[in-house]
Amino acid sequence: MSSDIPAYAPSEEHELLRQTVRELAEAKIAPKAAEVDETGEFPQDALDALVQNELHAVHIPESYGGAGADALATVIVIEEVARVCASSSLIPAVNKLGTVPVLLSGSEELKKKYLTPVARGEAMFSYALSEPEAGSDAASMKTRAVRDGDHWVLNGVKMWITNAGVSEYYTVMAVTDPDKGARGISAFVVEKSDEGVSFGPKERKLGIKGSPTRQVILENVRIPADRIIGEEGTGFKTALATLDHTRITIAAQALGIAQGALDYAIGYVKERRQFGKPIADFQGVQFMISDMAMKIEAARQLTYHAAIKSERAFHGAKVPDLTFVSSACKCLASDVAMEVTTDAVQLLGGYGYTRDFPVERMMRDAKITQIYEGTNQIQRMVMARQLLK
Repeated sequence: MSSDIPAYAPSEEHELLRQTVRELAEAKIAPKAAEVDETGEFPQDALDALVQNELHAVHIPESYGGAGADALATVIVIEEVARVCASSSLIPAVNKLGTVPVLLSGSEELKKKYLTPVARGEAMFSYALSEPEAGSDAASMKTRAVRDGDHWVLNGVKMWITNAGVSEYYTVMAVTDPDKGARGISAFVVEKSDEGVSFGPKERKLGIKGSPTRQVILENVRIPADRIIGEEGTGFKTALATLDHTRITIAAQALGIAQGALDYAIGYVKERRQFGKPIADFQGVQFMISDMAMKIEAARQLTYHAAIKSERAFHGAKVPDLTFVSSACKCLASDVAMEVTTDAVQLLGGYGYTRDFPVERMMRDAKITQIYEGTNQIQRMVMARQLLK
């Protein structure tokens, strides 16, 4: 084999980015992670640190003032922040989720207006698809958008919206033609300051407590007609295309949580002594650690593979298996995160079950990665359809 073939691995620039983000995360974000979890307060210090280092929305193209980072670089940023604080990792993750519909389908004017402030760190961007009665069956949504001259008027309730109330902008999916089913759904940009926009109380969650999850309530919200994303009736298509790219960021978050738990557990078993020696000397413990690391690395390789495919697709290449690999990496990485964090708690024994140590928080945080952006049961349905079509 020729020695000039690039290694099947992240580039030197990607690894330097990882080092930069890890140092920042350990210095500025990790010290407050437990407090963020305890209080449920939004991690403003983490946002400030990420913005100061231009890591809050690295995926935004340079033409809109962003860093123009590729999908793999975005994955690495999210992974390294999640390694110390899952709540804080939702800052770059949700900024991508909210803006991808605009990047994929929005007009040039819409891109300039809304991506530029996000790139500058002046605003965050959330994604509003789910509703109280439209979760996995998102196409059954009831939120309506009715055309009124040069405006659209939106009414409805969106549920489980990450960073709701903190984000300035929201991609909102709404029904514009109820007779057309999924083809009658359109996408819009709604601003927090729009008259008629309000938010429900913060959900009382098991994990990711520092990232507010709230309803977005739309009551006769009147927005200019040019805030539609793409053509009328293409919103659900845009929503599904978005998830093909952003499920990979949830895999990245899961990877980071799992890696953080493994790193802490390894440090612990080297120090904890029983029966006169470190418990790391016991073969049973060594097998657990090995399995944890093996699963994480397998999930990481699939996630990075999916990120490269996502990047190619974003630049216009036909990637017929993007839907499969994005579902696969999200499903695998989140299942691995749940397994690894549970094993990390087990390795710490009674200490792992207390809030004095971070692994129980990591276990609670990991659970959501199996649920949001499509449950892992839905991911398996998506994969099966791709395989059998």
